[in-house]
Amino acid sequence: MALDDVTDAVLAVVDKIPAGRVASYGAVGAAAGTTARRAGRAMRTHGHLTAWWRVVRADGTSPVGERARVHWDEEGIPYTVTRTREGARYRVDMRWAGLRPGEI
Repeated sequence: MALDDVTDAVLAVVDKIPAGRVASYGAVGAAAGTTARRAGRAMRTHGHLTAWWRVVRADGTSPVGERARVHWDEEGIPYTVTRTREGARYRVDMRWAGLRPGEI
């Protein structure tokens, strides 16, 4: 399957995130030379080709936290669960697990 250059760059950056750590869409985008929104689009369509659970929103939340938590538990990524009327909200502790743009 041929990927466009931006998607290829985003996936290559995600491949560099070490186990037990996460990065925000913005940090991934910056390291790939694109925007957070474009990184998110690449992850939505092709994230299954890499460790998708290591990419979260800047505040540590994940739109797929319910699925990601299995991987977070395996890798020791610290997170909290908050119950809301809409369901559970999962948030990674970015102080401990989050990479900064220059660390990727």
